[in-house]
Amino acid sequence: MAITIRELAQALDAQGWGDLDLPVTGAAEPAATGPVGPDGGVIALAMSPGYAEALKPGSMAILAQGMDPEALGLKAAIFAPRPRLLMAGLTRAFDPGPDIAPGIHPTAVIDPSAQIGYGAAIGPFAVIGPDVRIGARARIGPHVSIGRGSRLGDDVLIHAGARIAHGVTAGHRLIMQSGAVVGGDGFSFVTPEESGIEEIRRTLGAREDIKRQHWTRIHSLGGVDIGDDVEIGANATIDRGTIRATRVGRGTKIDNLVMLGHNVVVGDDCLLCSQVGIAGSSKIGNRVVLAGKVGVSDNIEIGDDVIAGGASKIFTRVPAGRVILGNPAVKMETQMEIQKAMRRLPRFAQQVAKLQETVTRLLEKG
Repeated sequence: MAITIRELAQALDAQGWGDLDLPVTGAAEPAATGPVGPDGGVIALAMSPGYAEALKPGSMAILAQGMDPEALGLKAAIFAPRPRLLMAGLTRAFDPGPDIAPGIHPTAVIDPSAQIGYGAAIGPFAVIGPDVRIGARARIGPHVSIGRGSRLGDDVLIHAGARIAHGVTAGHRLIMQSGAVVGGDGFSFVTPEESGIEEIRRTLGAREDIKRQHWTRIHSLGGVDIGDDVEIGANATIDRGTIRATRVGRGTKIDNLVMLGHNVVVGDDCLLCSQVGIAGSSKIGNRVVLAGKVGVSDNIEIGDDVIAGGASKIFTRVPAGRVILGNPAVKMETQMEIQKAMRRLPRFAQQVAKLQETVTRLLEKG
């Protein structure tokens, strides 16, 4: 696929410079690009002075506002008023997506009661269960399975090997990466008598009488409800609810290897980074950002617009708008003071040891 500098600049709502009729066939870092001829070529991403140093004379590039393409010897350029936002449009323009042929592959297994929307593409060995509804222009990759009664909106993209269990409802433009599983049973078990876990929660650690225990399954009757424009990363897992549905709000982006437990509610436009784990029945507000390896204990409520730094462990309610960090998570400024104090501990220990020596000598002389 090739478009001109002029067309690309218009598509990105950005300003073009130089030979606006040069064709652009792709994008790469400056070191992987070179001078372009009349047939065009690959455009370099050089939106900082450091990257611009690697540009070759006669090439074309995307630059930050204020950079001088003529001084860099470029044939053409596009100026990025907000570089990362422009990157979103640029990558979208050149992304061909997965190779899912139009129509329904003959090896796909589709229950007669399933309803497939206009223009949908279903890849090899996909399995579509009874009473499933798939919206228009959906793309379902090879070896995907969709369970009984699930509903998917228009323009969804389900990559190879993803699993959608029964009773899942998803809005328009859902993207699921390979290996993701939505609608697995919740990890929910109970003992006939008070369990050791319940005991230590009640006593805060004391154990009175340790007994043999047998775990009885609590079945998961709820489903999973997913809003519009949600993305779910590779090997992420979202458990179904026990009675009510587990919910993910519109616009939320879920990274690889994220785990959402049963009955969890995640608000709109959240960002859950890799290895985040949210235990059962917790409620996450709107526009919350949980960085990598953040853990949320069960039945916790996190307010709107909270940002949790990497590897934070959240055990208590977090008010709206707070920035937190650490284990246990506290306000970021408090955690920074804690870290400073911890770095001083070896020096304090030496000072205390010297003070003890001084006191001992004085007592001996005493």
